[in-house]
Amino acid sequence: MLKIGMIGLDTSHSVAFTELLNNAANPHHVPGGQVVAAFPGSSGDFPFGAARVKGYTEEMAGKYGVRILDSIEAVAEPSDVILLESADGRVHLQQFEALAPFGKPVFIDKPLSVYYHDAVRIAELSDRYSVRLMSSSSLRYSTGLTEALQSQASASGISGAEAFGPLEMLDTQPGYFWYGVHTAEMLYRIMGRGCKVVSASSWPKYDLITGEWEDGRIGTIRGAREGMKGFGALLYGAQGPTLVDVTKDVSPFYASLVERIMEMFVTGRVDVPIGETLEIIRFLEAANESVARGGVPVRL
Repeated sequence: MLKIGMIGLDTSHSVAFTELLNNAANPHHVPGGQVVAAFPGSSGDFPFGAARVKGYTEEMAGKYGVRILDSIEAVAEPSDVILLESADGRVHLQQFEALAPFGKPVFIDKPLSVYYHDAVRIAELSDRYSVRLMSSSSLRYSTGLTEALQSQASASGISGAEAFGPLEMLDTQPGYFWYGVHTAEMLYRIMGRGCKVVSASSWPKYDLITGEWEDGRIGTIRGAREGMKGFGALLYGAQGPTLVDVTKDVSPFYASLVERIMEMFVTGRVDVPIGETLEIIRFLEAANESVARGGVPVRL
């Protein structure tokens, strides 16, 4: 039974993941480890997290018996593996700098960072200290998306795709990094690496991001500023388009993500290579650059 340490209790993911790991009676329980220690953390200029951290900390300690410690290092020392859950992507590099010297496997919740240069630095530290590292949005592992990809693979593959969903913005998280990361993760699970040019345009009620892949395929993201609650995707293959509606998933995609995280912790297999995650961060950064310049295409 792995002892799991958690950094960052300013997000609902901290409680949701702990429920799946620590509660064996949960119908979607993921075995193999338990969250035993946590450092609350929270950025002083990140009101979204600051307003939540007290309640989540109390729930983690009271409901799940997690020890609340006063530093990242205090959590890392007794833990076998680490979940870095801080909602503010700006602090992930600083927090990982404290974790990396321990050499223990780490999952960093989306986004890996909100700055490409920070994401590259995280990858460099991971390599220097031989830290097994993975980062992902839970939307990547929607049951509906997984099944659609399996179906297309048995046919003739994917010629293009569109991912769609709500596109909330948060002042402290640059542009598309706050909610756009979910649809970007879905798009990259469908398309894989290899995007070379990104362009983005914004209208009052929605945004459109278009990526051109090196092999000529086109992948797009449509984000709605209002009215849309659920995520989904259209996969284009030889048999026509396949619609994925994430809201129809029976199993929560959080559970599917935690299963992949535990697989990484236990077996060493990293489902999302760091190179792909770095490209996703640069994709979102390039989309921000493009929309700021009136839709001018930006090369990755």
